[in-house]
Amino acid sequence: MTKKVGLSGQFGPRYGANVRKRWALIMNKQKSGKLKCPRCETKGSITRESTGIWFCKKCKARFTGGAYDISTPRGLESFRIAKRKQRELEAIEE
Repeated sequence: MTKKVGLSGQFGPRYGANVRKRWALIMNKQKSGKLKCPRCETKGSITRESTGIWFCKKCKARFTGGAYDISTPRGLESFRIAKRKQRELEAIEE
């Protein structure tokens, strides 16, 4: 890995420059630790479970978002807590 290519240096000359650049932008954003939980407002506790499903390690919230970022590409900041998790929390509170 060099300074110029960063994380995408692992691919070498394969896959084309534009694909490697886009991949590097996505991975840098995910690995930066600056993703903010919409529920507890803490930074650095968000992990991606699968495509579009995100999990906060601190408050144990599971919510949906974009495939590679917690907000969708169009800038929609409306996070939706997964219905199942919401029902579980309501059952605990009762």
